Amino acid sequence: MADDRFEPAVVTRELSQPRHNWTLEEVEALFALPFMELVYRAATVHRQSFDPSEVQKSQLLSVKTGGCAENCGYCSQSASFKTGLKAEKLMEPATVIAEAMAAKAGGASRFCMGAAWRELKDRDTPKLAAMISGVKALGLETCATLGMLSADQARQLKEAGLDYYNHNLDTGPDYYDQVVTTRTYDDRLKTLEYVRDAGMRTCCGGIVGMGESRRDRAGLLHALATLPVHPDSLPVNALVPVGGTPLGERVLKEGEIHPVEFVRTVAVARLVCPKSMVRLSAGREGMSEEMQALCFLAGANSIFVGGKLLTTPNPEEDQDDALFRMLDLRPMPQAAER
Repeated sequence: MADDRFEPAVVTRELSQPRHNWTLEEVEALFALPFMELVYRAATVHRQSFDPSEVQKSQLLSVKTGGCAENCGYCSQSASFKTGLKAEKLMEPATVIAEAMAAKAGGASRFCMGAAWRELKDRDTPKLAAMISGVKALGLETCATLGMLSADQARQLKEAGLDYYNHNLDTGPDYYDQVVTTRTYDDRLKTLEYVRDAGMRTCCGGIVGMGESRRDRAGLLHALATLPVHPDSLPVNALVPVGGTPLGERVLKEGEIHPVEFVRTVAVARLVCPKSMVRLSAGREGMSEEMQALCFLAGANSIFVGGKLLTTPNPEEDQDDALFRMLDLRPMPQAAER
């Protein structure tokens, strides 16, 4: 029997507004709801803040690939693992801005720049500021993921025109040391604090399908839902197993997360963070059209477009165009058109 706290009337009255006092047990109770009921409630909450027929298109470019000092067990770019990926230098601003122009022409409204670093170095800030200001001048929302930041670095990125900073929690706190040991959970929370204090919006989510339990997935969403401010953008990544990485090798042997459990995660993310943009991120290349449709029904309203997502494959533009036509979806307008 469903918990009385989550009756439909309560969903309509309370869950449509952000709250920050979720307990882990409450989040687990949402996961345990019958699937049809869970998706219905998530869809109901979604429609109170968003147009269900609009999906934001974002594009992500790796502006500095490989050689990262972190040992994240899922990552092809870690220097700790032999994945065959060659480390590259930071791209030039003009090249990045040209990529952003192409992304805008393809319908993207947000352009994200990712660098494989443990933390941002002050010497790289001027070049990144030039990238950010150039992309911003195109009328695109700007986002970056550059590792850990200091308070001053966050301020400089904000002054350059950065709208969003991505810094994922990756997983729940109890499973975290099974994923990475070179950076603590508190390190991640501190960077998010600096980003908020600088006046930027946060992009923060995690990865599922790394061998974690449902309680760990609930732990991730509980951590996000009890932040001082909910993430403005909440990416839900499905692990893309990469040979040579510890977690990739494990998943290749044990199998990936079940599609229904992934949809459950999207639905619970929508319920506990009702105003966030919930993004289908890594792993879409391996998702069926039907699975993606269920994710949109459950409250996802953002995707990454373009044939590559950092170093892993992503659906090509024509595939996503066909998906949008089939599902009667339309791209969320670019910032200048809103």
